[in-house]
Amino acid sequence: METKDKVVDHVNVQQFKSLSRKDAFERMETEINKLIEFAPAPQKDLASKEMNNFKGLFKRYLQETGPSVVWEKIHPPPKGLVVNYDEVSHAEPADIKAALDKLVVIKLNGGLGTTMGLVGPKSLISVTQELTFLDLNIQQIEHLNNKYGSNVPLVLMNSFNTHEETVKTLRKYGAVNVRIHCFNQSGHPRIATESLLPLASTYDKNPNSWYPPGHGDIYESFYNSGLLQKFIDEGKEYMFVANIDNLGATVDLHILNYLLSESRKAPCEFVMEVTDKTRADVKGGTLIEYDNRLRLLEIAQVPKQHVDEFKSVSKFRIFNTNNLWVNLKAVKRLVEKQAMDMEIIVNKKTLDDGVRIIQLETAVGAAMKNFEGAVGINVPRRRFLPVKKTSDLLLVKSNLYHMSHGVLIMSPLRQFPSVPLVQLGSFFKKVNDFRDRFETIPDLLELDHLTVSGDVTFGKGVILKGTVIIIANHGDRIDIPAGAILENKIVSGNLRILEH
Repeated sequence: METKDKVVDHVNVQQFKSLSRKDAFERMETEINKLIEFAPAPQKDLASKEMNNFKGLFKRYLQETGPSVVWEKIHPPPKGLVVNYDEVSHAEPADIKAALDKLVVIKLNGGLGTTMGLVGPKSLISVTQELTFLDLNIQQIEHLNNKYGSNVPLVLMNSFNTHEETVKTLRKYGAVNVRIHCFNQSGHPRIATESLLPLASTYDKNPNSWYPPGHGDIYESFYNSGLLQKFIDEGKEYMFVANIDNLGATVDLHILNYLLSESRKAPCEFVMEVTDKTRADVKGGTLIEYDNRLRLLEIAQVPKQHVDEFKSVSKFRIFNTNNLWVNLKAVKRLVEKQAMDMEIIVNKKTLDDGVRIIQLETAVGAAMKNFEGAVGINVPRRRFLPVKKTSDLLLVKSNLYHMSHGVLIMSPLRQFPSVPLVQLGSFFKKVNDFRDRFETIPDLLELDHLTVSGDVTFGKGVILKGTVIIIANHGDRIDIPAGAILENKIVSGNLRILEH
C-alpha cells in the first residue's frame, strides 16, 4: 500500500552536490522528449502539450528555494473582497433562462472510491436512495433545463483512472435533457526521488508510473480539449466548477446573477465560495491578501512553525469549499499567455515496492490570484456537503435530509442548521462494512456528536440524540438493538443495550 504526505518542499540540496539544477532539468527534458517521441501518432500533439506543462512544473520545482509564502506578508482579505452571501442572495436574474444559457457546469471527476474500499470512479458510488453522485448531478441540471427551458451542459473532468468507466456509464443517460461532455485531465510521469527522473518509460498512462496532477490542471486541459472554445462560441460566459462529491455544490442563481449584473462597477472574473470554518475544517485552504492580491493559502504552503496558527479558527475564519465560478474568456486569455501561475504542491509517496516518488500537483483555486476582480463569497454551510468517508455517507443517507430533483435539503424538523459531528472508526471505513453494520440508518435529527469505535452494529430504528459515544474495546462487541434510543450516552465494554 502506498503512503503519501503532501507538503510544500524544495529540492534537497544533497541531491545537487554532484548534479546541478540545470543538469537535472536537461536530464529530465531528454527523458520527457523520448516519451513524446514514442507516443502513438494520434496522441502525439496532446502528449507534447501535456509534457511541456510537466516540464514547466518540474523546472519551477527545481528553482524553489523555500516556502512559497512569506508568513509576515500575509494579511486578512480587505473589506469588500469577501462578500457575505446575504448581499447577493436578494435577487435572481431577471431572465433566468438567458442567465443559465451563459453557464457551463464542470464537475471534477478524477477520483476513485479507494479510500472507502471501492473500485472505480467515486462518482458511481450509491449515495442515497440508490442514486450515485453522477445521478444526482444530472438530476439537478436536468431540473433546471426543464423548469426554465435553458441549455446548461454538464462537463466531467475525468482522469485516466476514471475516464473509461465513466464513459461507459454515460450511455444510460441518452434520454436526459442535459448535454454531457467529458474531457481528460493531463497525465504526468511520477518522478523518482533519488534520480529525479521519470518512472515512466512509455507514454501509456500506466497508473504505476503516471498520475493526474491535481485539479489545478483543469485550465490547460479544458483549453486543450477544444471544449473551452466551443462553449465561448456558443455564448457561454462562466463555468461553475466543483467537486462531484460535494452534494451541496448546486447551481446558485443568486451568485450567477451577481456575476452577470451590469450594475457591478468592475467585471468579476473569478468567485470562490468560502464558508465559516469549524474545528472539523482546520486543514481547509483559506483566503488571504498577499502582495495586494486575493489569494488562496493551503496548509501545504504554510511553514511548519505556523501550522497551528493556520489551523486557528479565530485567525482564519473561512475556508475554501472548492466551488468556483470562473469567466471562460479570462481562462482562454491566461492559458494562451501562459500566465496561469499556481503554487506547486509536492506530493511525496512511497510505492508498494519501496520506491520513493514525487508528484507535482496544483490546486484549481490557486489560480485565483491571476484573475481580475476576484472575490470570495461567504456562503451558507449547506453549500459544502462533501462525502469523503463513510462518516459523511451516514449523514447524507439519514433523515437529516430529504431530496428534491437531485438536491439534498436539510429537514425542517432539525432545530439547528449545523450538521452533527460524526466520527466512525476503522470497522466502518469501507462502504460494504458500513452497510453491514447498520440494519437501517439511525434517526439523527437531534444528534449533535457521534463517536463510534470498535466492533459495533446498529439494529433497525435506532434513535441518536445529543452526544453519543460508543466504544467497543479490542476483542469486545457492542450491538445496539432495534428501537434503542441513546441520548447523551457513553457506551463501552462488551454488551447489548436493552430495548427501550
